[in-house]
This record gives sequence, C-alpha cells and structure tokens, in this order.
Amino acid sequence: MDLESVECVSSCDGMDEDEPSHLHHQFAKLHGAAALNGATPAPGISPTTSINELLECPVCTNSMYPPIHQCHNGHTLCSSCKTKVQNRCPTCRQELGDIRCLALEKVAESLELPCKHSSLGCPGIFPYFSKHLHESQCNFRPYNCPYAGSECSVTGDIPFLVNHLRDDHKVDMHTGCTFNHRYVKSNPREVENATWMLTVFHCFGQYFCLHFEAFQLGMAPVYMAFLRFMGDETDARSYCYSLEVGANGRKLIWEGIPRSIRDSHRKVRESHDGLIIQRNMALFFSGTDRKELKLRVTGRIWKEQQSSESGVCIPNLCS
Repeated sequence: MDLESVECVSSCDGMDEDEPSHLHHQFAKLHGAAALNGATPAPGISPTTSINELLECPVCTNSMYPPIHQCHNGHTLCSSCKTKVQNRCPTCRQELGDIRCLALEKVAESLELPCKHSSLGCPGIFPYFSKHLHESQCNFRPYNCPYAGSECSVTGDIPFLVNHLRDDHKVDMHTGCTFNHRYVKSNPREVENATWMLTVFHCFGQYFCLHFEAFQLGMAPVYMAFLRFMGDETDARSYCYSLEVGANGRKLIWEGIPRSIRDSHRKVRESHDGLIIQRNMALFFSGTDRKELKLRVTGRIWKEQQSSESGVCIPNLCS
C-alpha cells in the first residue's frame, strides 16, 4: 500500500465387468464381508469412515468420482491423477491400463453422506455424487480472508476473520454506520495495482469492509471505492450504502448493495461495482495544484426494513 496517509472519522464410457478379487479383499478388510451384502458391519467399525477411506485418491487425497481407475492389483486412483502418473500405479508401480473399478463406483452411488461442513452447522445429508457440488456452495463453508493487499490463504468464520484482520493485517476497525475518509497520495500519476486501503466497520451487528484503491482501467488510472459485507449474499441484500466524493462545487455519488465477501475482491473490482473516479476528476477534486491527491470520501450504511403496511422498503439509518 502506498497511500501516505489516511484519516477516518467514524460516525459413462465402456465398462469392464471383470472385477479383480483384490477389491473384495479391500472391502472385507475394512468392513467385513457382511458390509458388501448390506448386513450390519462388525462392532467398532464405521461404514462411512471406511468407505470414505476407500474413495480417497492416494495421489491427491480428494474423493474419487467415476471413472474410478485401478491397476491389475486392485489399487485405485482418480481419473485426474491417472494422467499425471504416466500410466503407472503409484502404489505398486505396475502399468495401469484402462480398467474401471465398477464395484467401488456402485458402492459410491449408493452412499448418502453428511456435508464436510457439518461441524460448522450444516445439517444436510447428500448422495455421494452431489455432495461435492453442495460443499462448494454450502452456506456453512468457511469464508476466505477479505484482505486485498496479499493473497492471504486464511479461512474461517466471521468472528475469527475479524480478529485475524485486526491482529494479523492491522486493519483499522470502526464502529458506526457513517464514515469520512481522507486519502492522500504524493504522486498521483504513479498508479499501481498494489495501491489499496481496507477499513472494517461494525454496525447493525454486522461487519463491512470498505475498500479504496487505485489501478489501471485499460490505459487510464482510476480510483475505486466499494463496500463488501462479511457474510452471505442473501444477508448482504438487506443493506445499502452510499459513497460521495467531491470538491469545488462538484460531487460524485454512488449508491448500491454491498457485495458479499464470498465474491473475491478481484471479482468485485473487475465488475466495476462501486464508486469509480477517473484520475483527472480525482485531481480536480484534490485542488488547484493537481500535484497531490487529496480525496475525501464520505458515506453511510443503512438497513432496508420491510414495511408491514405498504410492503415497501424503508431505510433504517443506524443502530
């Protein structure tokens, strides 16, 4: 970040039916022979855990989906990894060939498993083949860190990320639904994609990330401010925000709905969903010398409330 100062005032293909016996030994070892016949597994053995182990690719450790491949000795791996191991089994180094593990595919087809985010509150049970799609969209999945200044790989729930932003990224935290920022940059003609600023606001019992940054839009340098909601998109739609910048009797105003942090910082920026200020206009707002960027961005956040009588939304300015 190269902003010198910031002030803030808070207000199916062919299948081979010949199955090697090694696969049946795998099932017998983990479940007992009764598991294949639908009987109750031996005491102390978890069918779900054991099947999950069988369906885990030994190369990438992800769950395997058809086509599931195997070598002549019965060792399995996923189709993605088959192309990476030069047609050699990673377990016994034998040639893989083109053998499908039909028994394991059929077992997987019959499974219903809890979402991997069940420990975070997801109550769903899903067929094995649709479980992966659900997990990629699950409302209980962890959030990515919204910090824009680096490719931070930290994930977690909202309280954890708030603490992470404050303690690890040293982000300014403010309470209130109005804000007044002053951005100063000594050489506004040097615009790099790394020019950014992030501030977190707490209001209505929620957290919002205010982004301000400079980047190249085509050949022209621009400045952009936008708000992201620390939560899911459905909850974000309950809020609105406005941003205003101006001087010398002119001003620009933006009003919109904050984007969820489920949408990446880059996705929001590339969609131009926020207040965009061209450099010439920014310099005009900065004063007469045009040698230093001095922008004051003000704004507010409010919650839309549904009127029980008229059915229209009325703003709740702050609480």
